Amino acid sequence: MGLIHIEMFATLDLVGQAPGGPDEDPDGFPFGGWQAPLLDEVAGAQVGAAYEGTDALLLGRRTYDIFAGFWPHQKGGEDSGIATLFNSVPKYVASRGRPDLSWAGSSQLGPDLAAAVREIRDRHERIKVVGSLDLVQTLLREQLFDRLDLWIHPIVLGVGKKVFDQGAVPTNLTLLEPPASGPKGVVYLRYGRTDGTPATGDMSAPDRGLGRDA
Repeated sequence: MGLIHIEMFATLDLVGQAPGGPDEDPDGFPFGGWQAPLLDEVAGAQVGAAYEGTDALLLGRRTYDIFAGFWPHQKGGEDSGIATLFNSVPKYVASRGRPDLSWAGSSQLGPDLAAAVREIRDRHERIKVVGSLDLVQTLLREQLFDRLDLWIHPIVLGVGKKVFDQGAVPTNLTLLEPPASGPKGVVYLRYGRTDGTPATGDMSAPDRGLGRDA
């Protein structure tokens, strides 16, 4: 069974809407493109390394349309490696509408999204989910992911769609490697999903030495 890796760019208050540009998802959101001033070479290298081994993309309709309008036309330059990867691997689109699937290797998932994603897992080794906040909500709810890569940016927006919003269910995660940060304060966190649900405890329990007089 293949692995599903979610890649998300978020603010400190975990807003993940429209990091790439003002026209990416403008619905009532005044901060489109908030990520651009915080990009640096360290974060760029981390993102590039995160794609290693990817053999399929799983995308929501809005993200797919943006990618399909951009990546097929990129040749050479600093993004040539990602462009080559994106243009060569299969692209699976989660949409209730009728997306233009002219980008080579693209296909639309069926109406039973959870079942379709499970089928993709049987077909590929490493499936990458990029952006696609609505799709991510479904994957979080169904626990159809294995790794969550978060780039946390040092800004607070107070408005916008969040990474963990209406779709999350209680889930255990484990940090797969030490956090890494870049010169502009972006922190990279890589988590893996683990079995079970979050445990609870009592911070005033005697063995913790809390809640007692000194």
